[in-house]
Amino acid sequence: MYSMTDEGFEAAIEEALDAMPDQFLAALENVAVVWDDEPSAYHLGIDESEWDAWHEAVVSAAEQGWNAEGALAEDNLSGEVFAEDDDLLGDDLLGLFDGLSLVERASGGYDDDIPDVITVFKGPHERCFASREEIVEEIGKTVIHELGHYFGLDDDKLYEMGY
Repeated sequence: MYSMTDEGFEAAIEEALDAMPDQFLAALENVAVVWDDEPSAYHLGIDESEWDAWHEAVVSAAEQGWNAEGALAEDNLSGEVFAEDDDLLGDDLLGLFDGLSLVERASGGYDDDIPDVITVFKGPHERCFASREEIVEEIGKTVIHELGHYFGLDDDKLYEMGY
C-alpha cells in the first residue's frame, strides 16, 4: 500500500497521460479524465446498502494489512475479514468508462453536450500498488483500458491485450 496526497495523485494522472501515445489522445472526442477517492455504488453497479458493506470491508482489510491478493501482509492478524479464498481487494475497481463507445455513437442518438467520463480511483490504486512508480504505470494501464471501452473493446479483448 502506498499513500499519496490528492495533489500527488493528480500529478501521477497527468504524468501517466503525458506518457500515453499521441494517437490515443488525438482520437478522443468529448471525453474527460477525472479521479475520485473510491468507487461509489453507482460505479460498482450495486445498491447503496451493498456498497456500504463492501467499502467498509475493503478499507478495514487494507488498514489491517491485507494486500491486493487478499492475503495477510503480517502473520499476526486474524482472518475474520475475508475467507481464505476471497479476493475482494484484488477485484478493486481501478477505473471506469462512463459513456458511449464510438461504436454506440455511430448508431445515432449521441448528444455531445455532456462529455463521456473516465474516472480513475485513488484508493484502489493506493491499496493495490506499493510505490509511486507502480501507481503511475497502473494509472496509464487503467486509462488505456477505459479508452479501449471508448473505442468499443470489451474486457476480454482488453485483458488479452494486456490491459
